[in-house]
Amino acid sequence: MKLKLKELESRLQQVDGFENPKLLLEQYPTRPHIAACMLYTIHNTFDDIENKMVADLGCGCGVLSIGSVMLGAGLCVGFDLDADALEIFSRNAEEFDLTNIDMIQCDVCSLPARTSKTFDTVIMNPPFGTKHNKGMDMTFLKVALQMAQTAVYSLHKTSTRKHIQKKADDWKVKMEVIAELRYDLPASYKFHKKSSVDIEVDLIRFSSEKLPN
Repeated sequence: MKLKLKELESRLQQVDGFENPKLLLEQYPTRPHIAACMLYTIHNTFDDIENKMVADLGCGCGVLSIGSVMLGAGLCVGFDLDADALEIFSRNAEEFDLTNIDMIQCDVCSLPARTSKTFDTVIMNPPFGTKHNKGMDMTFLKVALQMAQTAVYSLHKTSTRKHIQKKADDWKVKMEVIAELRYDLPASYKFHKKSSVDIEVDLIRFSSEKLPN
C-alpha cells in the first residue's frame, strides 16, 4: 500500500518533538509538512528509501527516520549527540511499533571512517551553521558524503546555495536543488521576538563517485 503525501504528513504530526530544545545544538524541529515533502520527493522521484539502508544525521526526535520507515526503508539508523532527544525518538519509535529503526548516540562530526559507504542513502536536516556552530552544516555534509553509497539529501538555507555549490564543485560532487521550501521556524527560544519566522530552504540531492578528502 502506497502512502499518500497527506497521509504521511498526518502520521508525522503524531511524532513528539523536543521538550527543552538546546540552543547550542541548534535544535529546531523538522516540521511534519517539511519532513513529509522531503521524504516523499526522495521516495517518489529517486526511489532512494524503499528497501534501502538509510542514515539520519542529527536525527533529533526522529521524524525523518520514522517517516523513512513508514515509506518502506529496509533499516533506518539515526545519529545524534543528545541523549534527551534520542529518548524521545525511542518513545516515538515504540509508539508507532517500528522495529527496523535504530539510534546511535554520538558526535556526528567525528563518526569513524569505518562508517564509510555503509548506507545507501543519508538524509538530514543539519544545523544551519549559525551562531555558535559556524560551518557545522558543511561538516555534516562531508560526513554524510562519506557514509552514502548513492545519495545524500539535505536541507540548507537558500541564501547559502552559492557557497554550497562551490564546496560541491571542490569535492567533485553533483549537486541538484530538488525542492525549494519555506521552513517555518517556531519561536522555540527566548531571543525570538516573533512567534515564528519563515526561512527559505533548499532540499538538495548530492551524489558522487568521488569523496571529499
